[in-house]
Amino acid sequence: MKIRKDNYQKILEYFIRKREEGYEFVAFFEDTNPTDKSELFFFSTQLDVQEFCYEMATDIDKYDYLAIRSAYRTMAEAHQDNSLMLEKDGVVDLESMVAMRYHRLETEKLNHNQNAKVMNEKNLEYLANQVKYTGFGEEFENELRKKIKKEPDEFSLKYSTSFGKDKVDAKLKFSKSKQTDMYFFNSYQLGMEKQNAHKVEQTFYINKGNNITLKEAYNLLSGRAVNKDLTNSEGQLYNAWVQLDFKETDESGNFKLKKYSENYGYDLESALENHPIKELNNEEYKGNLIDSLKKGNLQSATFINDGKEEKRFISANPKFKIINLFDNDIKRIGSKKNQEKDNKKDQTEKKGNTQKTGKGNKTADTSEPEAPDVPEQRKRKGKSQSA
Repeated sequence: MKIRKDNYQKILEYFIRKREEGYEFVAFFEDTNPTDKSELFFFSTQLDVQEFCYEMATDIDKYDYLAIRSAYRTMAEAHQDNSLMLEKDGVVDLESMVAMRYHRLETEKLNHNQNAKVMNEKNLEYLANQVKYTGFGEEFENELRKKIKKEPDEFSLKYSTSFGKDKVDAKLKFSKSKQTDMYFFNSYQLGMEKQNAHKVEQTFYINKGNNITLKEAYNLLSGRAVNKDLTNSEGQLYNAWVQLDFKETDESGNFKLKKYSENYGYDLESALENHPIKELNNEEYKGNLIDSLKKGNLQSATFINDGKEEKRFISANPKFKIINLFDNDIKRIGSKKNQEKDNKKDQTEKKGNTQKTGKGNKTADTSEPEAPDVPEQRKRKGKSQSA
């Protein structure tokens, strides 16, 4: 279909009016000359317009048709963007313009699908790496792919393993962005069962750059402290020891997290040097020992007493600025007073001795026992959690 440039606006308005009247297709005589309004035929169904073009065709005359909506949308777009107009000597080739628009839309759709596929692959790779470096390994990549392909608003994956005789199970939670097709790893709920002890649970949230890993989460649920780089409300990084408070829960039923920042004054290396630990004499072994304790691990160490070597287990205790000692059966060795007798330096803290913290002065309470390494699940406040 070709139309005169000076009739362009009238034909556009005519198409819009006919579409409002319920017509969907327009038929026209294929000719090199421009078509006038009186030479256009309108139909409501594609079957009707096809039948008309077939019946009216002869060996010489041929008819074709266009979807009215495509025709006036093409004309409206070309009216806004003159580069889309196919015009020569005052005659506009509308049929070719519609064909070009279809081609352009198909190309854009193809590019969009290709871009979406690339974005989905990048999203999948990012999620798989997040899961991997949080400590859950590489086994979830195929399952993540299957879940994302179904495009749910949210989904979860289950994971189980053991640390020694302790069993842990996790539920990893993912959700889809409300603005894009991207998925996010939001949190994981970890449950731990020790022998002859109640199951304990905690939800750990995923944050950029400072996630609590699976092993660190297990250590926290075991009552031990973990050293982490955290981000405050202003986005600034700071270092602190964190430890679960099994005596208090928040509104969601999670145990509250106690934090001991650098201002609190816990020096792990100094606490270690108060004991006759053989590994401290070798810089490499010493570094490995400190790194392991910072991750919250219960670490074996060699103690030298009267020239004799004895294997013990130790863990960091930032609250009382010491290390905890355990025997080969992982039983706490003596009371805090007995531990202090083993120190090379006198750590006896007088009652009422005041220690500086980042929030002013705080009275040290050395008589209060630390959270046990096998914490007993207490009845939680607030909402219950399901695995």
